[in-house]
Amino acid sequence: MKTAIVTGAGTGIGRAAALALLDAGWSVALAGRRRAPLEETAALATGGRALPVTADVTDPDSVAALFETVRREWGRLDLLFNNAGRGSPPREIGEVSDDDWFGVVAANLNGAFLCARAAFRLMKAQTPQGGRIVNNGSISAHAPRVGSAPYTATKHAITGLTKSISLDGRAYDIACGQIDIGNAATEMSEPMANGTPQPNGSILVEPRMDVAHVGRAVLQMAELPLDANIQFMTIMATKMPFVGRG
Repeated sequence: MKTAIVTGAGTGIGRAAALALLDAGWSVALAGRRRAPLEETAALATGGRALPVTADVTDPDSVAALFETVRREWGRLDLLFNNAGRGSPPREIGEVSDDDWFGVVAANLNGAFLCARAAFRLMKAQTPQGGRIVNNGSISAHAPRVGSAPYTATKHAITGLTKSISLDGRAYDIACGQIDIGNAATEMSEPMANGTPQPNGSILVEPRMDVAHVGRAVLQMAELPLDANIQFMTIMATKMPFVGRG
């Protein structure tokens, strides 16, 4: 039995990844702050075993309880998809509020660290030793959007966290990779349907892609043997303005 934790599993990318894993026969702990969306995700699965667990990744005690639940329920953890996060309203840096900055850092960076640390500890201690951590980076780990200082800063930091986990995990068969996603069709990207501000001041309706493609990509990373790793994967809407000059 292959076991996983997916954070932010109640909606969007987290739901797509959780369903891809479940439909492939994995046992998946669905983690998120609201139980109802987690149960909706579980109801959509056609296979595997879903375990909804209410958890707040910004709270160390809540994270500890999540991983202890999985250890007690299944005895081991093969995969963490470190996906939970949030954005903030688009504002130039001089207008970013303290609440927005600290809130985004707490969810996107502190939360990813707390979950990765707990996963690492469990994977190191279990028998057989090892496992895989996949971090949700984002295209913003490479290039910012206008008015996105908190989100972009945290996603750049995720790249450093990914590399550090990869290095620390070598001795214990703990692999770590990062998936950088561009314009998946989710609730978070819904405003793109009305146009997205561009660096030149224009508003552009950008192409989006089916979020199910992201779920299948996470599954591909997850099902590799531990002697192989996709260190970085970029999956994006083909025609979104990223490569080149827009």
